[in-house]
Amino acid sequence: MALTIQSQGFKHEGMIPARYTCDGQDISPSLEWSGIPAAAKSLALIVDDPDAPDPAAPKMTWVHWVLYNIPTDAQGLLEGISAASLPAGTKEGGNDWGRTGYGGPCPPIGRHRYFFKLYALDTVLTDL
Repeated sequence: MALTIQSQGFKHEGMIPARYTCDGQDISPSLEWSGIPAAAKSLALIVDDPDAPDPAAPKMTWVHWVLYNIPTDAQGLLEGISAASLPAGTKEGGNDWGRTGYGGPCPPIGRHRYFFKLYALDTVLTDL
């Protein structure tokens, strides 16, 4: 079974609703995943935008959210999840907003792409 990630909040390659962006509530979408390999010891999630600041002339990949040491028995994340409600053991990494936690899409120009990447790791990471 392939590792998959999806959200009930929007379709694959669809527009991300305003509620998950700086134009709305700027809350994280719900996420569900499946197909975690049996040998995995932890999961990591990175949400990024490779089109920053302008999709016509991208200069960097903007990181919106970093989570690591997500337990392999977790099956997803609730919409608008807070740090206190993350699965036990999950740690937050810094994002390009200069803080931890989710920072939703807020493109200064044009239509950007956003990638929700889930990694199955063969280790539990030390503090980053």
